[in-house]
Amino acid sequence: MLIPHDTRIALDIVVELVNTAPETDHPEGGPSDGLDGIEALYRFARRHRISGVAELGEKDLRAVHDVRSRFAEIFAAPDAETAAGLVNSLVASAGTTPQLSNHDGYEWHVHYFAPDASIADHLAADCGMALAFIVVAGEQERLRRCEAPDCRDAFVDLSRNRSRRYCSSRTCGNRLHVAAYRARRREAAG
Repeated sequence: MLIPHDTRIALDIVVELVNTAPETDHPEGGPSDGLDGIEALYRFARRHRISGVAELGEKDLRAVHDVRSRFAEIFAAPDAETAAGLVNSLVASAGTTPQLSNHDGYEWHVHYFAPDASIADHLAADCGMALAFIVVAGEQERLRRCEAPDCRDAFVDLSRNRSRRYCSSRTCGNRLHVAAYRARRREAAG
């Protein structure tokens, strides 16, 4: 599956944003909110080089939390039709205004947000369109949650055969493979 560079960047932003949410369904309560204040939102915007971010306030933080929840709903959508409806609603609410841009040393790419859009509308428009690209390509099942029992992080499975099960093969995948190996060894020894 060929994904344009700016779409890949937007998908990475979606994944990180969704993964900042506290895990309310985790047996032990899960980690706290990764966007728990204005400073955390500024750090997120700087880390992802989100252009046009001006002064941020509580209203922006609440709006980004809302967008984050809507992205999480798209990851949880049971089918492409449901995902498409959620993406359409999200993108429409952002006042999408496609325009070509080549700012800050980047080659020409499409921005879907209106000039001077809020950070929430920026994320909803650009990242929503990246999710739309996935749905249009018939690849909605690539929007996944980690299958490790103690992790529910979101990720986009870009493996060739759609076989990725864990958010990270180095952490969750390796931990579960080692645990399974040790269990087999105990069983063989016992």
